[in-house]
Amino acid sequence: MKRIEIDVVNPHDENNALLAWAARVDAGEKVGRAQPRLTFSSFDQLHSALTDKRMALLDYVATHEGLSIRQLAVGLNRDYKNVYGDVKKFLSIGLLEQSLENGVSAPFDDIVIHKILRRAA
Repeated sequence: MKRIEIDVVNPHDENNALLAWAARVDAGEKVGRAQPRLTFSSFDQLHSALTDKRMALLDYVATHEGLSIRQLAVGLNRDYKNVYGDVKKFLSIGLLEQSLENGVSAPFDDIVIHKILRRAA
């Protein structure tokens, strides 16, 4: 099962974590393969990118892979221009893939969205 984690993180904390990871790599530590991950700096940013209609588009693509954008618009009963924009947005952040041969597809089986409220002491 291919999975992506979507996080809402403080950019300062994210930067510190990246620097700590880079220091471990520079020191020769073997690090595991990274899980696909997408981060947002606020819930407003997350909700702007992952609206209800866009999430419905992801669900629809996951169960109807290989369709064109026009076919998606018809299936979702939405305006072509809006579906086109949503597909392009998801292509740019990696939540959808598109090819001439296979149409639009969802590369992930599982999307996990979480936010840390408080760091453990």
